[in-house]
Amino acid sequence: MGENVLTIVVPCYNEEEVLPETTKELGQILNDLIDKKKIAPNSKLLFVNDGSKDKTWKIISSYSEKYDYVTGIKFTRNYGHQNALLAGMSLAVKYSDMIITIDADLQDDVNAIYKMVDKFIEGYDVVYGVRNSRDTDSFFKKHTALMYYGLMKKMGVNLIPDSADYRLLSKRATEALLGYKERNLFLRGMVPLVGYKSTKVYYPRKERYAGTSKYPLKKMIHFALDGITSFSIAPIHLIMSMGLIVMLISIVLMIYTIVEKIEGHIVPGWTSLMISIWFLGGVQLISVSVIGEYIGKVFTEVKHRPRFNIECENYSKKMDKRLED
Repeated sequence: MGENVLTIVVPCYNEEEVLPETTKELGQILNDLIDKKKIAPNSKLLFVNDGSKDKTWKIISSYSEKYDYVTGIKFTRNYGHQNALLAGMSLAVKYSDMIITIDADLQDDVNAIYKMVDKFIEGYDVVYGVRNSRDTDSFFKKHTALMYYGLMKKMGVNLIPDSADYRLLSKRATEALLGYKERNLFLRGMVPLVGYKSTKVYYPRKERYAGTSKYPLKKMIHFALDGITSFSIAPIHLIMSMGLIVMLISIVLMIYTIVEKIEGHIVPGWTSLMISIWFLGGVQLISVSVIGEYIGKVFTEVKHRPRFNIECENYSKKMDKRLED
């Protein structure tokens, strides 16, 4: 049991304000678990600097020299939160028996890590961190989130409600996840696909410790659309249904127009004509944009560009040194 190597992967983008406290709290968790002999002494924190423009990497480098358990990866530029998580897991899976991913902002309760590790020891390969309430959310965010989970469920996408990217994966579950090669990443939908034994731990979500949210409304909408179009073709089916409905309406209007003409009624027609043109034009634009979204994803996938480029990292060096010792 003491040989269970844990790596905690923490994506960072402009997190200089919160990093000192994040390192302190996660470091205490690691040391406590090591003292209890639940994880191996060479367990690590792995910060992934996702092209930060502030002093994030400087702080990570400083802590790496000061603390043996702190390591870091530096991207050549910003590749996004999901790619940062994947980069950390790709590196950590070579040395770790379990990997926990958590954001740097300390909104997710770090004490849930104790429960996650216990569940891993019990034999679970995937442990989801699930918030037990949305009291810290605004009215808008709370209700749009509920609508989104409901929509995804109807589209056949297997998401864990109220679970973000705070989770534990075993070595084999991580290897299975890394076998999915798509560039359009939506890890919340991908993790349930690995199919290993899973469970949940519940925790209260807190306010952000410091700094500003890296997911404003625009990014949240884009992320939600990514989730829908990466895992379901239901929008294309919806377009087909809309097309059939519009066609039926057009047939009814055509019959109505012919009847009115035969009966000699004068129908000005200007209003109905303009409404029809605008309505059909809107439907066509929406349809083209949705289909274009799917074509765009195919375009991204077939290029097979790297998901990220690493400028430097010291995780492997520290792990290899420990193994040699």
